[in-house]
Amino acid sequence: MQQLLLLPGLLCDRAVWQDQIKALHDIDCRVPDYGSAASIEDMAQIALQDAAPRFALAGHSMGGRVALEICRQAPERVTRLMLLDTGFQPRAQGEAGAREEQGRLALLRQAREHGMREMGSTWLNGMVHPSRLEDSELVGQILAMIERKTPTIFAAQIEALLSRPDASPLLPRLACPTWLVCGREDSWSPLQRHEEMARLVPGSRLEVIEDSGHMTTMERPEAVSALLRQWLEAA
Repeated sequence: MQQLLLLPGLLCDRAVWQDQIKALHDIDCRVPDYGSAASIEDMAQIALQDAAPRFALAGHSMGGRVALEICRQAPERVTRLMLLDTGFQPRAQGEAGAREEQGRLALLRQAREHGMREMGSTWLNGMVHPSRLEDSELVGQILAMIERKTPTIFAAQIEALLSRPDASPLLPRLACPTWLVCGREDSWSPLQRHEEMARLVPGSRLEVIEDSGHMTTMERPEAVSALLRQWLEAA
């Protein structure tokens, strides 16, 4: 049976892929837990430990950065690649990079002082399509997922993102079939960034999920599942 490694993003776990795992019931889907890893490189090592010798690879958000690092560390093991709502550049230098660090650390302080769920409620405003903020089922699932993590894990993952590697040199060297997927209204990892990635990856394909923000796998699960099936079955 073909193995598909599904990589979750910041503060996410298996729940972020739950609908896709159900839809791809004939595929051996694996979702790693990064534990307290504090670098993208270590997260990639953890994901590789229990993976098959060769596997298809899909990463969402921070998981997309981990997927690119896996392609750097073990390109011969990746049969095809899908990157969803993610990025490839390192933290910016100067004022822009400082602003990113301040914003992430402010959320970490809120998590430590008021709990993960309350922090998640603040963070959620930029994570999903504005029309879904009143969707109690979707919001509840995301907040429950965030609440399963701890401030210590949050701090480690923030450290990993702030020190994230530059994957720019890797993109032109990707040799496996590569699809890029982005929510049309993703404000965290905007469509423009994915268009840039598509220009850099030879032969890549870009798909846009309509009426979706950053959390495409949970906001529009059927659309994402259908794309995953097409991608897995493509020549």
